[in-house]
Amino acid sequence: MAHTGSACGHDHHNHGVAGAALAAELHAAEARCSAADQRLTAPRRRVLELLLQAGQPVKAYDLISTFGGDGPPAKPPTVYRALDFLEKQGFAHRIESLNAYVACRKEADGHAAAFLICDCCGATREIEPKASAEIISAGAAAGYALTAVTIEAHGLCADCRS
Repeated sequence: MAHTGSACGHDHHNHGVAGAALAAELHAAEARCSAADQRLTAPRRRVLELLLQAGQPVKAYDLISTFGGDGPPAKPPTVYRALDFLEKQGFAHRIESLNAYVACRKEADGHAAAFLICDCCGATREIEPKASAEIISAGAAAGYALTAVTIEAHGLCADCRS
């Protein structure tokens, strides 16, 4: 899968998960689903696997084309339904500014999400935003019952800056 950053003339690093770490992440996801009385079906598991392997934001159509490996691509509704489930269960986030999805490796339910996004290589790092409590309080003061807070910050990662 191609990165979401622009062509910048140097080698890009892979922040994805593979091997035993990937198997452990998928096993943990299955356990979380089971505990929540949900099912991590084969399509949901495959989409989560692709997101974890990428380690950076991936567009839905890239997921559709790589879903079947060497076989035919998935039908778009299959991938979009899987992404919807993964978002609702806290396994993935949608990066609005990139129109892409990234695996969430935090276990806290309903946590606020903040992303540091490298505009060169596409690497994305999820951090816990300290400002989320202030945003939720301000929303409540304005009469809003906020259900999600997502912050996106763009720049260059340390590897691309050097």
